[in-house]
Amino acid sequence: MTMKLVRDAKSLKTKALCSLRRGLSAFNSYEEDGRTTAVLLHLQHTCEMLIKAALVQKRVAIFDKKSATSLGFGKCLALAQAHCGVTPEEAGAMRAVDSLRDAEQHWFVVVAEQLLYMHAQALVTVIDTVLKRSFDDALINHLPTRVLPVSTTPPVNIEVLMDQEYAQITALLAPGRRARDEARGRIRALLAMEAHIVDEVNVSEKDIDRIEKAVRAKKAFPDVFPRLTALGTATEGEGIDVKVHFTKKHGAPVKFVPANDPGDAAAVRELDLQKKYHLTPAHLAKVVGLTTPKAAAVRAHLKIDDDQNCRHVFKFGKSKFPCFSDNAVTAMKAALTDVGMDAIWKARKG
Repeated sequence: MTMKLVRDAKSLKTKALCSLRRGLSAFNSYEEDGRTTAVLLHLQHTCEMLIKAALVQKRVAIFDKKSATSLGFGKCLALAQAHCGVTPEEAGAMRAVDSLRDAEQHWFVVVAEQLLYMHAQALVTVIDTVLKRSFDDALINHLPTRVLPVSTTPPVNIEVLMDQEYAQITALLAPGRRARDEARGRIRALLAMEAHIVDEVNVSEKDIDRIEKAVRAKKAFPDVFPRLTALGTATEGEGIDVKVHFTKKHGAPVKFVPANDPGDAAAVRELDLQKKYHLTPAHLAKVVGLTTPKAAAVRAHLKIDDDQNCRHVFKFGKSKFPCFSDNAVTAMKAALTDVGMDAIWKARKG
């Protein structure tokens, strides 16, 4: 039996599939002019429309009460992780495409062909998963199996691919090459890939300047892009049925350094912590669907307050304000499903 869709969810889902077909047609086109731009624009639009469709279907509010406009992609993706079962790996694949599109639309980015293929194929995998999970549907019902990213060069291991890309950047920055713009475009593409690992990535010219300086100083790839050492891929199937998943693995530890004194750190990133940690204790409880005392019990059970990925304390003078990220929402909802509020509350009181 076909799932009955909310009217707006149906419209948004249709727009998502239309953009996907456009994006895949552009990817497989023999025309090179504007190809990367078209692929990234359409695939990002696919992500945003599909995520909003899933949220509307779940009847999650996606309009800002003050401005009466729909929320941006980043906030909707966070809501989808909390309410629609979107995993961190799936969110990372969509954030990476969004970050690449942002760089391409507002300035320029140079994406190696194999990287573009891997992002496109990973996104197709994610879209198929979201369709099945949120709409009891599948891509095969909307696309011929041949309408998928096709590459004339078989994809290599992601670690090898990034090493090759770093070597290319190094060569482009060699004295006498006069290829600095292309090198910086490739650096921008690698920085955008950090979206697979972290919730928010803002690629600034300061980041690129710092990394260019590090490359010229002949620093090793793990020192320049420490976050990307935690990125891997897994593939399933063969031929046109291949599925690509970006995965997280254990990588080099990332430490915070003062923004005004980065020292030798090559890949220092400036983050807006208030965007990441945007939930007060009361708001967190409301999002999870609990009273404040019960939410505190779940936080204590999971040791949320000790997890730097979930909690940050903002200090303004002598005042301290603990705030939480969407990672806390995801962890708490999982605990409510796996353990149950009754068991957590009983253990807390005992």
